[in-house]
Parts: sequence; C-alpha cells; structure tokens
Amino acid sequence: MKIKKGDKVRILSGKDRGKEGPVAKAYPELYKITVEGLNLYKKRVRPRRQGEKGEMILLPRPLQVSKVMLLCPSCKKPTRVGSRLEGEKKVRRCLKCQAGV
Repeated sequence: MKIKKGDKVRILSGKDRGKEGPVAKAYPELYKITVEGLNLYKKRVRPRRQGEKGEMILLPRPLQVSKVMLLCPSCKKPTRVGSRLEGEKKVRRCLKCQAGV
C-alpha cells in the first residue's frame, strides 16, 4: 500500500467525492484508510443510566485505497505514487512532477 498516515488525499468516489483531508489511520492488511472528518456515519448510542438521553455520534469509517488519490505536496495535484532508490533508502515520488512525497 502506497498511502501512509499523515498523507493528504482526495476522495474519488462516494458521498464525499472531491473532498480532501489527511489520513488518520491506515490498515495495510485490509487496503483501507480512514480520512479525518470524512466518510462519517451516524451511530445511535443507547442511554447508559436511567434519566440519561440516547444520542447520535458521528464515526469515521474506513475507505478502500482505490477510492482515494494522493495529493502531491509540491504540485498540489492528485497523482499516482512511484518509488526509486536513493542510496540505500527507497523514496516515494510523485509521478507528475517527480518530486519526493
């Protein structure tokens, strides 16, 4: 998986299409990510004690990685990610402007 926690992404499909945000959590084994403040769903919570009211809370749900695209920090465009070796390190790079991501 080429997207990591902290990367800024744009959502390509779904109810939040076109919106951008940072990746809050990545699940590489499931090929899913959670984006801060996006893809929120309402969950109804029952009251815990007598006299307390139930409430609805908003929870972020994971998105498939194929439904988001990484935003390049230098050219500010959605792009695919490539990699190259610089010495002993493997470095991610933008395939549009060739800058490091």
